[in-house]
Parts: sequence; structure tokens; C-alpha cells
Amino acid sequence: MRHGKKINNLGRKTAHRRSMMANMACSLIEHKRINTTVAKAKALKLFVEPLITRAKAENNQSVEKGTHNRRIAFSSLRNKAAVTELFGAVAEKVGDRPGGYTRIIKLGNRLGDNAEMAMIELVDFNEVYNAGKPKKKSTRRSRRSKGKGAEEAAAAAPAAEETVTQETKADDAEA
Repeated sequence: MRHGKKINNLGRKTAHRRSMMANMACSLIEHKRINTTVAKAKALKLFVEPLITRAKAENNQSVEKGTHNRRIAFSSLRNKAAVTELFGAVAEKVGDRPGGYTRIIKLGNRLGDNAEMAMIELVDFNEVYNAGKPKKKSTRRSRRSKGKGAEEAAAAAPAAEETVTQETKADDAEA
């Protein structure tokens, strides 16, 4: 029976699996996206997301805890450049995200052995998905009525639009 055994061994011994996960995590942090099999991508997601959470938490903690988090990340990654990148650019970019730092996109099957392939990427570093979406600072809305100030702003908005359209018509006539 395999009660409580949730780790995917990926057909490897423990030392080989840990080395492979460290190498893939370093590549993910360095390149922001990598192509691999679906099983390895899912295992990598479980490996790298707690490290990103530790990197993000360093900014809010004292120096001792920040050093401790860096040492834990280094013991897992074993690459000083990757740890520096993780605690620098990656932690800064995901600072306001509550979790879910990676995305797995299935790509189809590999030609040689028909293995399911996937691309795993850091969510905040994808310019394609994030280009059309402006960053929202607050998603909460109050229940109160808009009041007098909102009515004045709504009345002023059409007047501003009229002046813009008149200016653009004048520019078109000159050209």
C-alpha cells in the first residue's frame, strides 16, 4: 500500500531526483520558462513554489530570518547565481501575489517517445498574458453610494470627450 506517499519518484533514486529538481529549478529561475515533461513540471512546481515564497517573505522579515531563508534556498538549489536571482528580481516581481507563482502549459507529445510535454513558466514574467491586463492595486469595492463627487466627475467626462473629438477633427482637416 502507498498510504501517505505523495511524492512522484519519476523513476529515479532520491539523490538523482533531488539533483534533477535543483537543476531544473535553477534553469527555471534563470530563463523564466523551460520545456519538460508534464510529470517533471508538476514535480518542479511543488519544489520551486515554497522557495519563491521564502524569497518573497525575506523582504518583510529581519536580517537573521532573511539569511536563514537564503541558506535554505541555497541548500535546495545549490547555485549561488540562482539564489541571487530568486531573492532579487523574482521576489520583487511576485511580491504582491499570494501564491501560484508558476504556470504549466501542455504542449503535446514528444516525437521520439510520445511523452506528454509541457512548458512551465513563472507567471509574472510572461509578457504575452500580462500585456493586455493593467495591474490592479485594489479589487475591493465599497458598498456606499457614489455620492455627489462621482456625479460631478461623470458630468465632466462627456465634456472632456467633446473637446478631444473637436481637436482631432481640426487636426484631420489640416492634414
